[in-house]
Amino acid sequence: MNITLKPFQRAILALLSIVLLSLGWLRVSGLTLLVGLVPLLLISASYDASRRSFWRMFGWSALVMGGWTVATCWWIYYAAAVGIVAATIVAILLFGGVVMLYHYFSKRAKPSLAYLTLVCGWLWAEHFYLNAEISFPWLVLGNGFAGDVWAVQWYEYTGALGGSLWVLLANILAFEWVVKRGKKRAAAALAVVVVPMVVSLIVGGTYRQEGGPSATVTVVQPNFDPYTEKYTLSPSAQTSTMLSLMAEAPADVDYIVLPETVIGDAGDNIWEENIFGSRSVSAFEQFRASRYPEAQIITGAMTFHRYLDERSASPTARRSGALWYDRYNAAIALDRDSTLKVSHKSKLVVGVEKMPYMNLLKPLEKLIVNLGGTTGQLGVDKYRRSFLLRNSRHPYGVQAAAPICYESVYGEHFAGFTADGAQLMMVITNDGWWHDTEGYRQHFSYSRLRAIETRRWVCRAANTGISGFISPKGEVVQSLGWDQRGTLTQQVQPQRKATFYAIAGDYLGRLGGYVLLLCVLYFISYRIKQKNHLVK
Repeated sequence: MNITLKPFQRAILALLSIVLLSLGWLRVSGLTLLVGLVPLLLISASYDASRRSFWRMFGWSALVMGGWTVATCWWIYYAAAVGIVAATIVAILLFGGVVMLYHYFSKRAKPSLAYLTLVCGWLWAEHFYLNAEISFPWLVLGNGFAGDVWAVQWYEYTGALGGSLWVLLANILAFEWVVKRGKKRAAAALAVVVVPMVVSLIVGGTYRQEGGPSATVTVVQPNFDPYTEKYTLSPSAQTSTMLSLMAEAPADVDYIVLPETVIGDAGDNIWEENIFGSRSVSAFEQFRASRYPEAQIITGAMTFHRYLDERSASPTARRSGALWYDRYNAAIALDRDSTLKVSHKSKLVVGVEKMPYMNLLKPLEKLIVNLGGTTGQLGVDKYRRSFLLRNSRHPYGVQAAAPICYESVYGEHFAGFTADGAQLMMVITNDGWWHDTEGYRQHFSYSRLRAIETRRWVCRAANTGISGFISPKGEVVQSLGWDQRGTLTQQVQPQRKATFYAIAGDYLGRLGGYVLLLCVLYFISYRIKQKNHLVK
């Protein structure tokens, strides 16, 4: 199909696409995503199959993908200026590449093959970005509905990639109607928009939490400025503030949840082989034992693990003289069971906590960005770990997992904790790096989607940003906003049943990759047959 557009009309359409794609991340509504790609598809339809047209279309695609990234993620600049540049380049190459593959196919094959390539290619690209060494899957299309949780209650079956599939199908049918018109096309476009909403209302309306004894959780938000306080105040001063806030928890509290990296920096090194050798850890444990003997404290910490020699050291281990050790961004659980309970962050921030392609770039490790006192490659866990709490109120035990910061962006990884038995999710984070911007709000909103995907209560403790409680339906029950110091306490219901998504993971992304490969192979054979026919 071909339509005629002037250059200024293409420019207007490109800007319109950027706006429609961005509104879901700017606290307006993600529903505009359902037509956000239509202007870009119209631009594609206005070009022919020539090489010159291809590169002109690439320019518009780059403008839309880059503009969408900058409009929604510009706040990365506060943490690392190179981050927003890198995120923009990857979006242009990865998602813009999918658009260009669609554009190329649409000029040389049947529309159905081009559409299938667009859908499967995009889903594969999101899945790849979620699992690649260089990963920043902030703009998964399905994440754009974090402010419209009423419309995506079916994420417990599909995860956020189900939302991406919805967006892609809605855009294709809307584009078909805009170009070709007709009542049937209008009805199809309307159906693909409305039916998932109706299904969501039914799924959400019929969902009921499991019974059983509830747990009392207190989350703490200390509000230490990460640039002027967090890594300059003495460990004793920070510990004193944390203890005074923890004392606000009720006497029958089961969990006291503290933010990411509360302890273990500013000179208070925590060696996992001698965890109570840390003054802060000892102070927390003494406080818990005397004031809340049946509670469990879950706190973020920077920890160290010592290796006997180089042969036993992990690939991420560091060296200091004859000492080989790993440094971790970790969560520690303290309770009346003296056994060490620690979980290490596994989804690391590229350039801050992680050097991608470590084996190839090991000699350049010292060039990793220095942010908040963390340099070099951090260690990771090979397995997801949860913390078991047993007390008089829960004699059979409750399992809670503590995904750390960035891990709450990864739906499959997050849901895997619940597939492994976690009944409550405690997200611990430090969102102060981005100042008072959309960054910390978007990060909090993603926890709403994770709650739906897993049907778990999410108890979120942030250094600053938004701490609070999110129900298994993604509803914000309580929250503590930016630049506030305080605590929140909530009765939450542990859930045992794993959702379909928790078990199956991002199957839509994997399936998209397989079908994309088949589409490419079919296109190649189709073109070969066409050329052979012309030769005859």
